[in-house]
Amino acid sequence: MTISTDALVPVGGSDLRVFPLSLGGNVFGWTTDRDTAFDVLDAFRAGGGNLVDTADSYSAWVPGNSGGESERIIGEWIASRGVRDDTVIATKVSQHPEFRGLAATNVRSAAEASLSRLGTSYIDVYYAHYDDEATPLAETVEAFSRLVDDGLVRTIGLSNYTAERIDEWVEIADRGGFHRPTALQPQYNLVERGFETALQSRAATHDLGVFPYYALAAGFLTGKYRPGADRGDSPRAGQAAGYLDARGIRILGALDQIAAAHGVSVTSVALAWLRARPTVVAPIASARTIDQLPDLLVSASLELADDEMRALDAASESTPEQAQAAARRRCRRPGRFSMRCSAFTRLADIRLGENSETTAKRASEQGSGLGRQCHH
Repeated sequence: MTISTDALVPVGGSDLRVFPLSLGGNVFGWTTDRDTAFDVLDAFRAGGGNLVDTADSYSAWVPGNSGGESERIIGEWIASRGVRDDTVIATKVSQHPEFRGLAATNVRSAAEASLSRLGTSYIDVYYAHYDDEATPLAETVEAFSRLVDDGLVRTIGLSNYTAERIDEWVEIADRGGFHRPTALQPQYNLVERGFETALQSRAATHDLGVFPYYALAAGFLTGKYRPGADRGDSPRAGQAAGYLDARGIRILGALDQIAAAHGVSVTSVALAWLRARPTVVAPIASARTIDQLPDLLVSASLELADDEMRALDAASESTPEQAQAAARRRCRRPGRFSMRCSAFTRLADIRLGENSETTAKRASEQGSGLGRQCHH
């Protein structure tokens, strides 16, 4: 099947055009085995999808894995189907056990390792997965730009960067004549809206196409997790259930009403809302099985009315105290970065103690990066 260009949208200031839904590859090699991953990828492509998101560290947290499992599965699928030319691959550097940080030599070595696992000569979107404050930013900016110059990377992305560090990256790039980033990957969904302050503004200012991760809030926005419902044995069930407060229940009620009006799932509505937000190019959502994919694909063409968008906005409004609670939920999730999470929750406590809604929103926004390190 040839991907239709009619449904594709541009990515920031790059020449890339992508389907308005990105398939998350974080589950490949974790909760999804190779054969099932191939089925999911086939169905995603058949539905018009062309963008697959992964990272060199996926899924090093699984016992027996070493990192790069997701990239390897995606690479084997591309090779077996012969679809490299119309598949857009996004991957990331800084968290692989053998390639931590963003020093120039590490960025280059990690990119070459990813290219080998993916079985390709170029990466379409190469993200700095997390900021590395131990490495001079100018060194990192130049290292990424050199990869573009050498034809190993088509465009550069940033993930989990603060607004100030994004400004600094762009300033260094402009001053040095290096390639600018064109993509931004923050945590953003209907229950985690810290992105909408400074980060959204920077995305617009710097022409960054936004690809929100955790678009379904660890499954909460599928509607599966409700008061009294069986949480099952999913690795993210406990995380999703953490959103079941008064605000979360209010959000689910609004989603239910709109989903019923359109004859679609809650999942489709939550993703359609996110896709329609300013600066967003494509939400990232993963499917552990092929049965989970249709609802994701429906979201790419579902158009919500203005009053439906407003209803979801109103249902998801939060107080500063709720923003702090959301940050704490993120940092209670299991993972390998609890020290940084603890530091963030202390910061949130201090800022909330100032009794300022502005600082609460800023703390929530910064927590979207640190929070991800607690569980992703």
